[in-house]
Amino acid sequence: MRNAKTIVLAATLLSLIFAGSALAFHGGGVAECEGCHTMHNSMDGAQVNANPNTFLLQGTDQSSTCLICHGKAGVSSYHVLGTDGVAINPATLPNLNTTPGGDFEWLQQTFSWTERDGVTPATEPGERHGHNVIAADKGLSADTTLTMAPGGTFDATQLTCASCHDPHGKYRLTVDGDEVTSGVQTIASGSTGTPATATGAVGVYRILGGDGYAPVSYDAVPFTAAAPVAVSPSTYNRSETLTAQTRVAYGEGMSEWCANCHADLLVGIGNTKHPTGAATQLGTFAANYNAYVKTGDMSNVDETKGYDSLVPFEEGTSDRAALKLNAQINNSKMQGATATSNVSCLSCHRSHASGWKSMARWQNDLEFITSNGAYMASDNANATGKGYYHQGRTNAVYEKAMNGRVATDFATYQRSLCNKCHAKD
Repeated sequence: MRNAKTIVLAATLLSLIFAGSALAFHGGGVAECEGCHTMHNSMDGAQVNANPNTFLLQGTDQSSTCLICHGKAGVSSYHVLGTDGVAINPATLPNLNTTPGGDFEWLQQTFSWTERDGVTPATEPGERHGHNVIAADKGLSADTTLTMAPGGTFDATQLTCASCHDPHGKYRLTVDGDEVTSGVQTIASGSTGTPATATGAVGVYRILGGDGYAPVSYDAVPFTAAAPVAVSPSTYNRSETLTAQTRVAYGEGMSEWCANCHADLLVGIGNTKHPTGAATQLGTFAANYNAYVKTGDMSNVDETKGYDSLVPFEEGTSDRAALKLNAQINNSKMQGATATSNVSCLSCHRSHASGWKSMARWQNDLEFITSNGAYMASDNANATGKGYYHQGRTNAVYEKAMNGRVATDFATYQRSLCNKCHAKD
């Protein structure tokens, strides 16, 4: 009996020891094969997939498989589809997730209103809110309007989660910061800043595809840019407040990576495109960024309090240790921009989807975000009966689309957040 107790105690201690160092599903760069694939389309005598496919996936297609875990209803850091595809959330209700990348649920939210004349109906289809990944099991389909990636040639009917994320996690960073696909084992995810070692690499940010990447299902547009350098806090799917923002520390390479599919949008030509990328440093605009608090208020003189997560920038560095220090959720690292900070695609857009057209971070096709201290929402007095201003969004939806920020975080008559850099309001 004594020996039995000793064995049980030892086993318990060992389980506690190893539990503390357990890796997450993608912690080693890639999950276990059976997490995504089914070898014989059978489990315990039951069929796994009603629509078997050539990749032996558990879902009907790549994105459906990813969303088995990432699309579960509820809020957790890795959830990016709040409805789980079971039922479409009414457009009058807010969605669930507020990750930095946004929630694919916005693709299922179609907004309708009546135009200025009070007669003409207007509609904003859900597909206008983000990247329309194809996930048959979750009710997500290809974009019917933009049949190719804007500024590129990527076929919209081929867009899946695997178009951007490498499901097998081959791309990794060595201790020298080099992106490689072999030669050294991957020991951990690199998304939250875990450092590589002399004998072990870490995965690139969000297991994104790197230089040369092309999914097997569609290899017509191979990537030519490396994965971006960025570090996220470990907790990030959360509604933000002015005093507790979620700061993902973007280092470098994000716009260049987006240009794998949107090449013509990378660098401004004349005055026809907003410039972005490593060559687009803020320069003198950094002073505007740091001083800007809200419309009519350029009073901030403390550069350590200049940051705003609704208008993030790239820090212009590949130093992941330095980025990790800035990746916080408690406003402890609010250092603003410098002259060498970069404008990034993610300065204005979310990567998955948002509550606004073209997956913008804020309402940018109207003059005002707030009026008389309230959002321009259908159930607020400032926009009641004025469809052109609320565009079918209730206050709860508007607030969620602003990642949880309340109207009083802004000016009484807040204008576009383009002014964080341009200060034209």
